[in-house]
Amino acid sequence: MQNTSNSIIQPVGFYIVGLSSMPYSNIYVMFLTLLYVITVMCNVFLITIVFYDHRLHVPKFMAVGNLSLVDIVLSTSLVPGMIKTYIVLDNFVPFKLCLVQMYTYYTFLSLETFSLCILSYDRFIAICFPLRQESINTNTKMAYIISAVWFFCIVIVLYAVASIPSLSFCGSLKVNSYFCDYAPVLVLACSDTTSQWNFATVLTIIFNAVPLIFIFLTYMGILTAVFRMKNNQSRYKALATCSEHLILVTLFFIPIVIIFSFTFFGVIWNPTVGLVSLSVSSLITPCVNPILYSLKTKEIRSRIHSLLTQRLSVHPLKTSH
Repeated sequence: MQNTSNSIIQPVGFYIVGLSSMPYSNIYVMFLTLLYVITVMCNVFLITIVFYDHRLHVPKFMAVGNLSLVDIVLSTSLVPGMIKTYIVLDNFVPFKLCLVQMYTYYTFLSLETFSLCILSYDRFIAICFPLRQESINTNTKMAYIISAVWFFCIVIVLYAVASIPSLSFCGSLKVNSYFCDYAPVLVLACSDTTSQWNFATVLTIIFNAVPLIFIFLTYMGILTAVFRMKNNQSRYKALATCSEHLILVTLFFIPIVIIFSFTFFGVIWNPTVGLVSLSVSSLITPCVNPILYSLKTKEIRSRIHSLLTQRLSVHPLKTSH
């Protein structure tokens, strides 16, 4: 421990102990590492296609590219640290590095939820206002929306994490999570953390309940517009453009909603199950996102096909004489 002032006791660092009681935790982390490698490769590929193909410089794919960037950083905030903790077997995290990891994770986790909102907004405009879509949802407006969301998340999470150094830690330094998590670190403080807990509750509502409600309302509008369509083919085509987004929303929010509900109603369960659910939820969506948009989006599929065709025409298979 070190005294940073007469009253604040700041630790040198923390020990990550979540999942330590889980059998074969190293194999589980190796599985997450595989997901991470796939996530980075596929999202970089998707961003590259969107960036270089001018035909994809439209609001929808600006939102898709934004989500891919968020996915890469969100995964990177977790997996390298988990490799160090559970495979290299070094579970000590210096205090300042702990704050950096905490800030990065929660900033990009909040950006993940709002990025899913941006995609639902794009689908809402496209289906409910098809004739006015290009005037309502322009590239400039989408850029403003994405920039505003980034600014909001960066500032509000910084305010939350910046309060941690003002706390004293005079007892255990074992963080019961798989990374330097905000709530498990707060539990270790021996100062009054009422304001931090209140702010964390507000942030939980802002970053989880508000996006879910927004997505629900946009899809209510989408379904209303779809059922007003006169033929089934138009209905199917409209709903098909939402399928990849709905899968991502389901994969991301269901584990969070289940864990929150269990905690709220006082259901007792193995804490390791909750940690595994949250870690998978944080990493499976970034991995699935580029695969879904590559396989299910016609514009990206055609771009991949043209790239492969060009590649084969430039470098044809050589035949032996």
